[in-house]
Amino acid sequence: MKLLRNLLFPFAVIYGVITTIRNFLFDVGFLKSYAFPIPIIAVGNLSVGGTGKTPQIEYLIRLLSGKYRVATLSRGYKRQSEGFLLADASVNAAILGDEPFQFFQKFPAIQVAVDANRKNGIEQLLSQKSTPEIILLDDAYQHRKVKAGFYMLLTAYGDLYANDFLLPTGNLRESRSGAQRAAIVVVTKCPKNLSMAEQISVKSRLKLADNQQLYFTFVDYEDSIYAKDSKIEIIDLGNESKLLLAGIAKPEPFFEYLKKENDICLTFPDHHNFSESEIIAIQKQAKGRKIITTEKDYVRLKDSILFEQLYYLPIRSSFINNEKEFDQTILNYVGTSSRNR
Repeated sequence: MKLLRNLLFPFAVIYGVITTIRNFLFDVGFLKSYAFPIPIIAVGNLSVGGTGKTPQIEYLIRLLSGKYRVATLSRGYKRQSEGFLLADASVNAAILGDEPFQFFQKFPAIQVAVDANRKNGIEQLLSQKSTPEIILLDDAYQHRKVKAGFYMLLTAYGDLYANDFLLPTGNLRESRSGAQRAAIVVVTKCPKNLSMAEQISVKSRLKLADNQQLYFTFVDYEDSIYAKDSKIEIIDLGNESKLLLAGIAKPEPFFEYLKKENDICLTFPDHHNFSESEIIAIQKQAKGRKIITTEKDYVRLKDSILFEQLYYLPIRSSFINNEKEFDQTILNYVGTSSRNR
């Protein structure tokens, strides 16, 4: 695979030229970006998948939803619907997309919408009877037709954009210079004990501007697993044999956190839509054991025949340091933008 990617280097150069010209045309106004009279935070990444956008969006929801009317707007990747859709009691993960449906279930007080056309999605949200006071754009860093008021760029500690290259040779959606649009860069999935010396080293590799803020987070797993109407503390599982199932971009930390000697680990592609035959095969392989999956996979599987033995492990994005500074930066932006409406 690495050899093939290296052979595709000329295509990466062409792709880089195209994306650079596109960004330049948006920067100079030849291609139009649309701004809106509401605070909009765009959260995204330069690389494809696996940087922890979902827990970061959830962190922002927790920070803001008690103070403002919050809406999230996602593409709804792999959903079985088209156009704008505002979540209500009739939707499920297949119709809305797994990550938006997760937001909808966990945070019933916010509005959750999907639309591949983010401009149209924002216009539709603003036309609702109850209009949001802030919109969180999920995975919209490259969606230049909307001019967000605040850009947050995520990059995984083990896969920094500074060490990557453009598609198809690497995993970057655009040139590393695209990081300049971000007000905040968050290095995700760090070791909990990441030293200050290593933080300084990472900062130097990212080559941020003086006006850009840098933060470091780690994946914080809960101490319990959850089903629809129950929870079990992980310590109470002991060495009980179980089946661990993940359909996410980089499942290794999930498995490492839970795995015991006699456990079975099943891996599926990110955003995988489980077929009936696959679900039957999972049930047979589990042989009555508990099935523990990720929160994102749980919303796709909870209504299947697996529901009686199915549990999920919630995660959160936690800051290594400077959490209050991060919170205040976000609250200052939203507060100032709201007053200027």
